[in-house]
Amino acid sequence: MKRRDFIKIVGSGALLMPLKAFSLSAGKRVLDYEKWNSFRLTYEVNLPANGKNARLWLPLPNSLEPGYQYTQGNNWSGNASQAQFTTLGNEKFPVFMAEWRGEGERKASVQCIIKTSHHAVDIEHYHAASNAAIPDNVRIFLQPTRLIPVDGIVRDVAHSIIYDENNATLDKARAIYDWLIDHFQHDVTTPGRGTGDVKFMLENSRLSGKCVDIHSLFVGLARSVGIPARVQYGIRMMNSEVNDRLGRQTDISHAQHSRAEFYLSNLGWVPVNPADVCKVATLDNLERDAPEIAHLRDEFFGSWEMNWIAFNHMQDIQLSNSKAGKLPFFLFPHAEIENETLDSLNPDTFSYRIAAAELIGTGAKF
Repeated sequence: MKRRDFIKIVGSGALLMPLKAFSLSAGKRVLDYEKWNSFRLTYEVNLPANGKNARLWLPLPNSLEPGYQYTQGNNWSGNASQAQFTTLGNEKFPVFMAEWRGEGERKASVQCIIKTSHHAVDIEHYHAASNAAIPDNVRIFLQPTRLIPVDGIVRDVAHSIIYDENNATLDKARAIYDWLIDHFQHDVTTPGRGTGDVKFMLENSRLSGKCVDIHSLFVGLARSVGIPARVQYGIRMMNSEVNDRLGRQTDISHAQHSRAEFYLSNLGWVPVNPADVCKVATLDNLERDAPEIAHLRDEFFGSWEMNWIAFNHMQDIQLSNSKAGKLPFFLFPHAEIENETLDSLNPDTFSYRIAAAELIGTGAKF
């Protein structure tokens, strides 16, 4: 199949501030951008007793964007031989690490207190400055990763989507976002949250999967045309005020979820969430031009409903003391027994449980 035959062109349509109001088509619910929600995230881990050595790594919520998310402390209990709260990478994303020496029961309980506020940026009044430079600490988000190349078919597809290289960065990003919503299919049978293998999806015309897949596509296509972009990996913490399909309560062991961002000079990181637009369209059997989907399409370009918390945006990660090699991303608990990796997509045999609780008026912290 010729690459051009694969492409269908779809028209594209100052400070980080919570300027949006978020309403459903029914007009019954509107997000409050002034309100802060408090949550307790709890991991309960019981590793198998076999083998003489076991290690555990857990991704934790970060405080790198205190305008919409920050943590108020962590604690742990259990019978690990050694355990610590530490960080990964240059941006020091938080992680819990534990090790057990010898056979027998292996338990760990980790709790985190997090506060979030719905997050939006004002793109309606954005005007790009001429010749604005991309900061050095942002330029790394133009680079390829193992599963997100930025050349070859990725660049070909991106150029076909944006059509005119002279389009403004915001217009290019919106064109990629709209194209993905029009072509990507949410697939409930995809294990975990997908693999994010961009080249495989494009070369095989398999634009389907889950959030990591579509957001990796967004990031790869954006980076290939010079737009810094990144995937944010995290977990849903409570029911959604926007759509009942987009939240979960109490047992969130299977509620991992990613989102994406792209960078605009003189504005900063712009949140997007095309995955949830596609998810609602598929699960509610709606056409992409249905009013409900059109509404979500517009609202999720520039805002996030923060019934979700962010762990990190790391890719190609080497966990300290791990024998598994580099992970493409760090979204799920990771454990090894006798240097053999356990299946993190199966909480029951791993075994772990992740729970969320909304804290009302407690001001709780550790």
